[in-house]
Order: sequence, then C-alpha cells, then structure tokens
Amino acid sequence: MEQITVDNTKEQMQKIGLFTSGGDAPGMNACIRAIVRTGLHFDKEMVGIVQGYEGMIDGNFRRMEGKDVSNIIHRGGTILKSARSARFRTAEGMEKAYQNILKEGIDGIVCVGGDGTFRGANEFTSKYGVPFIGIPGTIDNDMYGTDNTLGYDTALNTAVDCIDKIRDTASAHDRLFFIEVMGRDAGFIALKSGIATGAEGILVPEFETDLDELVRTLEAGHKKNKSSSIVVVAEGDDAGSAFEISEKVKERLQSSYDIRVSILGHIQRGGSPSCFDRVLASRMGYEAVKALLAGRVNEMVGILKGEIAYTPFSKSTKHHNAMNPSWVEMATILST
Repeated sequence: MEQITVDNTKEQMQKIGLFTSGGDAPGMNACIRAIVRTGLHFDKEMVGIVQGYEGMIDGNFRRMEGKDVSNIIHRGGTILKSARSARFRTAEGMEKAYQNILKEGIDGIVCVGGDGTFRGANEFTSKYGVPFIGIPGTIDNDMYGTDNTLGYDTALNTAVDCIDKIRDTASAHDRLFFIEVMGRDAGFIALKSGIATGAEGILVPEFETDLDELVRTLEAGHKKNKSSSIVVVAEGDDAGSAFEISEKVKERLQSSYDIRVSILGHIQRGGSPSCFDRVLASRMGYEAVKALLAGRVNEMVGILKGEIAYTPFSKSTKHHNAMNPSWVEMATILST
C-alpha cells in the first residue's frame, strides 16, 4: 500500500493523540505516562483517545495534563481503556474517525498495541495522511523489530509465580499438571516459563507436538520416582488445549498418574508491571514522541540489543519473531 508523505515537523505538530488498543498488557499505563510527559515537555497538547479506534470513531477524547498521569506507573491495565474495533475496519468507520481527528485538531498519534493496531494505523495514514508512531504492547513478545514487547516480562513472571505454586501442590500429591498459558500464535511465554520452572514438557505452536515423545518423558520421570510433573502448554499448540492434550496423554500412559489441568488465562495480563516493563515503557513512550516530532511516519519503536530501532508497520506486521530452536533443545535436555 502506497504511503502518503506527511510533513509533521516539531513546529507544525502542536497536538498529539495517544491510545492503547487490542489486548491490554502490563506497562501500558507507564507508557501513557511517558508519552504525555514527553509531549508536554515539548509544549504540545496531549489528547487521550479512550478505547482505541472505537473511541476515535465515537469522538471519545480527553485532554491530558501531567496530573492525569501521576501515580499510574505501577498500575496494571490502561487508564485509556482498550478495545478491538470491527467498525474501524469499514470505510464508514474509518471516515468517521478521520472527521473526529480533524475536528479535534490532532496532528499525529502514538498508538500502543500489536499487529491489528499497526495495520489499522497504516491503512488510516495511507487514506488520510495522519501520521502514527507505534509502540509494541503485547504479552506474546512476537512483534518483529524489538527484543521485548511491552508487558511480556510481567506476564512471564506472573506465569512463573503461578507455576511455582502449582508445583508445590503437585509435589504434595504426586500429581501431573498440564498448565495452559497464553500464546495463541507464539509460545514464548510457555517456553521461558517452562524453562524457569523446570517443566517436564513444554508445548508451543512453533513446533509440532509429539505426544508419544512427551509420554516417554513422563514415563521415564515416573520410573525415577519424581514427586511431580509439570507440562506447560501454549494455548495455540497444534495438539489442542491443555484439557484435550491431558486426555490424549492419559490414554497413552502406562503409569497411574493423577492428572490435573490448570488454565492461567487472563491473570497473565493483569498486575503491577515489573521494573523491566516500567523502564521499557518509559523509554519507548519517550522515544515515540521524539520520533513523531522528528517527522517519522508509521513506524514501530523497538529496542534491539539495547539500542532504539524503527521498523515500518508494513514490516512489523508481516514478520514475527522466530523462536530459537536451541532454546527448545535446551529445554528438552534439561527436563530429562
């Protein structure tokens, strides 16, 4: 899709909009704080768009001052709310959003979200010329162009804490637990949390699941008198959900395992962001405003090997971070 050239230098850009979109991620509030305070530092008017593209269509705007982002850096969720918008994918919805942006006098927008957020921004700019800068806010850590996405570290540590607790009760009863974590298309939470908690099995969408091999591993552990076994399952695994996989494994097992299933679910999205995510959010929010004022258009702010990197939306949404096979090999070896 051909991009419209937008002149959005620091002098011409006086009012900046910002919103969070898609699935919420820990650290979004810290990011909002950084965006607002950086914009105010450069004497820009800051306008929060409530509920993402839905709020843009409905004209749900709020002027944001420094006091509005005080005492939020540690809070989970997002004070600007978040939503997925089917209406924005229609010509009528996008046109209405544009008219509201014109009426409000917004010159450029910082958006925090994932693939869908950036695809919407890319199309909006191509049609109407409003410049966007994106910040990768998703717990899945699958965005191309950054080593870490906002919220991933917190979600990962939440999963580890929960799995550790489940391991305690599993050991007390000699049980086998299948624990499902988030990751419909990417298994980074499952892989890292599984390694960190010493899981006997880790199942991710990136690699085909061999249930017979998993059963052999569990049987070997049972013969070694392991007091508990944990299998971490990404929700998008090709073999099915944790419940489905547990049933398939139960049919194949020779040993008399007491099997339980635990779905961690949306607990991974909530909670106070980790120090890492607070710092990441602050840095990305600060750099996003500077990028917008410097004239960058429709790029995602990322951090690669400690340095700021800019990736066009067309590239960040087309590609995804690949899982390193050596991590999977290591996890397999360490589980035996």
